[in-house]
Amino acid sequence: MAFTSFVVFAEMRTGSNFLESNLNAFEGIKCHGEAFNPHFLGYPHNEPILGVTQGARDSNPQTLLDAIRNDTTALTGFRYFHDHDPRVFHDIMNDRLCAKIVLTRNPVESYVSWKIAQATGQWKLTDMKSHKSAQAEFDADEFSAHLEALQAFQLTLLNGLQTSGQTAFYVAYEDLQSLEVMNGLARYLGVEASLEALDKNLKKQNPSPISSKVSNYPAMEQALSKLDRFDLTRTPNFEPRRGPNVPSYVAASDTALMYLPIRSGPQHEVKHWLAALDGVRQQDLLSKMSQKDLRQWKRRHPGHRSFTVLRHPVLRAHDAFCRHILPVDKGNYGQLRGTLIRRYNMPLPEKGPDASYDVQAHRAAFAAFLKFLKGNLSGQTAIRVDPAWCTQWQTISGFGELCLPDRIIREADLAEELTALATAVGHPNPPAPQPAAPDQPFALEDIYDDEIEKLTADAYQRDYVMFGFGPYAA
Repeated sequence: MAFTSFVVFAEMRTGSNFLESNLNAFEGIKCHGEAFNPHFLGYPHNEPILGVTQGARDSNPQTLLDAIRNDTTALTGFRYFHDHDPRVFHDIMNDRLCAKIVLTRNPVESYVSWKIAQATGQWKLTDMKSHKSAQAEFDADEFSAHLEALQAFQLTLLNGLQTSGQTAFYVAYEDLQSLEVMNGLARYLGVEASLEALDKNLKKQNPSPISSKVSNYPAMEQALSKLDRFDLTRTPNFEPRRGPNVPSYVAASDTALMYLPIRSGPQHEVKHWLAALDGVRQQDLLSKMSQKDLRQWKRRHPGHRSFTVLRHPVLRAHDAFCRHILPVDKGNYGQLRGTLIRRYNMPLPEKGPDASYDVQAHRAAFAAFLKFLKGNLSGQTAIRVDPAWCTQWQTISGFGELCLPDRIIREADLAEELTALATAVGHPNPPAPQPAAPDQPFALEDIYDDEIEKLTADAYQRDYVMFGFGPYAA
């Protein structure tokens, strides 16, 4: 079977630039970079691809996909990462004439490389005289999210290949230095040309041992020791399979209660209550578990109960907006924020909220975010759906693959329901949970009205229908 196009499934800092440069060295092969990156077209500041502009691609990504498939000048392809335009993913996977190349790297190494590139601003190196050095600071929560995203996408790829009866050409980061592997990849693609040497323009940026590249290496070792396995470059065998997002689960220190958090919900308040229940600190709660840890915890706690907490969609969307989109400091989604301003005309303050940012400006920005969410949750944007604002129905469905919660609690009923749960597992006088603090810089109550409610209901129709939400009681 002759392929008419190809895709390289990869991630940031996996060596995809080096792989692309070697693919482009073959006569008859042309790779167009990150053709479906929602923030740029192919490469930063790049020209149109095969006559298709970024605006045309964002309006209808099929236009660019068809142009790549129909290019007769070469076997044409592109790189696709887990957060690229989701509207084309299933079309790509179902196209048996599109060759699948899967590039992987140990996620610890790719994470550290990403952190160093962020610190130095250097994403490629062509000569050692231009090298910029820095040490990465390992953040356990950030790495957990990084790993979860990689594993979920690799499992999606594997399942797509299995169910469609296709095979992929797997390339590990270490294979990129093998001339034989590169020539073998060309044979897989159906190209007879061969390379006599690998591309020498791009250089490995950080060749030193990982222990010297991380400023808090002992803390990293301690965090990673809680995981069962990190030989994760063997993509088809990723362990543990965490579609249900097990590392996010939080168990009480002694009590047989487990909390399954939904992002942008009252996570801090529930964790504080769990810690107070046993008189411990929040850091003493059990979290970042593997599936093995979860099974062991359940065996040690017969009669255990698990629960999750629903938040009204408008309050949850406002939390996500104030936490990840509006600010420019830690916790924000910087690149996405820039794209929302440039491509979706979202009226966000360029440098974050300041003294001139008033209630009216906040309402306008949040309303624009809700309009974006409607398209995003409907698969009509080039931006992937983030766990911070995906539907709560989808999150709970994911839990159900492994551990459906015994009880789904509404935030408005939190005090009564948590008291009942604690009493059921042996606490006669449990503490009362703290109410959630108002969002900053303005509370939802400052801007909520009928239009905000309607925009939210349009975006989160599934949650409103599935859970029976009515208008927010501001």
